[in-house]
Amino acid sequence: MLIQDLTEGTIMFAITLRFADKARAPQFMDGHNAWIRSGFDDGVFLMAGSLLPGSGGMVLAHQASRAEIEARIQLDPFVAEGIVSAEILEVAPGRTDDRLAFLKR
Repeated sequence: MLIQDLTEGTIMFAITLRFADKARAPQFMDGHNAWIRSGFDDGVFLMAGSLLPGSGGMVLAHQASRAEIEARIQLDPFVAEGIVSAEILEVAPGRTDDRLAFLKR
C-alpha cells in the first residue's frame, strides 16, 4: 500500500446529518435521496452512508468551497424540515492511500 502526500489546498468535507426528528424522515426520504443523487451527479459527493446505529447519515464531499457546501446542505429536505441537524467538518488531507489519488489537484 502506497501513501501519497497531497498538495496543499486540497479540502474535503465530512458532513454529519444527525436525526433531530426521525419519525418524520419517511415522508421526506424521496427528496433526501434526490438531493444525495444530485451531489453525486454534480461530482461533489464521494460517499454517503448511515451513521450506526440509525443515528443519521454522513457525506464526504470535495471540489466545492465551504460556502457552496453550506448552500447545498440547505437544499436537503431533511435539513430544511428540521429532520436532521447538519455539521460540516472541514478536512485538509495530508496523506492518502493511492486509491484516493484523485484528491490531488
